Amino acid sequence: MSKFSDKIRKEWRSGDLERDKGLTTPKDIVRFDDISYGPHPEWNLLDVYKPKKAGKTPLPVIMIVHGGAWVYGDKEIYQHYAMSLAQRGFAVVNYSYRLAPEYKFPTSLEDACAVFKWIGDNADTYGFDTDHVFAAGDSAGAHLLGLFSALYSNPAYRSEMKKAYPKAKLTIARGVKLTAVALNCGKYDLKTYNAEDKDLKKAVKDFLSENGSKKELELTDVCAHVTDKYPPAFIMTVPGDFLRSQARLIANALTDNSVPFIFRYYGSKKNPLHHVFHCNMRLEDARICNDDECGFFKLYV
Repeated sequence: MSKFSDKIRKEWRSGDLERDKGLTTPKDIVRFDDISYGPHPEWNLLDVYKPKKAGKTPLPVIMIVHGGAWVYGDKEIYQHYAMSLAQRGFAVVNYSYRLAPEYKFPTSLEDACAVFKWIGDNADTYGFDTDHVFAAGDSAGAHLLGLFSALYSNPAYRSEMKKAYPKAKLTIARGVKLTAVALNCGKYDLKTYNAEDKDLKKAVKDFLSENGSKKELELTDVCAHVTDKYPPAFIMTVPGDFLRSQARLIANALTDNSVPFIFRYYGSKKNPLHHVFHCNMRLEDARICNDDECGFFKLYV
């Protein structure tokens, strides 16, 4: 593991725990914790959060793909953000996935496929409306969700991936519809860097099996695999996001392929906010952003 990735794990966890200090499960939420969706006993676990008032009524689903530079993060760090989305009328599936460098790409993408299948297999048990499954990802999670959306919508990309990684389990479950996605503060092109995000190159080397070969960089370029069948998207960034320039890349790809999307730029010069600010439940700006995002999803229900 690079020193940079090790630093991320230590410093980001400390900051995230401080951000969420004192937060508890809302009284209007019912939760089901530590459900296995795959072979790994620690990483292949998920939680389900639902509004108590929903009862047995099937709800549209939001699948959460957490961020963390591909080397950090888990469902515990995202639980309060995820439960806040459930309060807005969704069944939320919040999962951990296997991290780099211990588990190289496409392992994390395999886990996304496994969770998507789990949603379909367990729809009756947890009250999921599988005709309306949404997904939200931020930072590296937006990158992974971007690739998953391409895998879902682009048969040519599925073929490329299966040829490049013949042993990987990248099958997309049938009977589950990825209706729309939210891509928040994401990194979509692993070939392109600027002065603010150049250190991510070190995490990318930990993430990719060949440390970022030409072929790997092509296969992990979200924008290169967007077609007109890509799901509608909500794209978000802020002035204080060190990845803000990446949002234009995915917006351009969606525009070129006539995919419906909304691009929201929150904050201002005086209030720049910061990378993945929307996960901070104490911020009014986070509430506004998450209201907008869930409102976008509801347009497709």
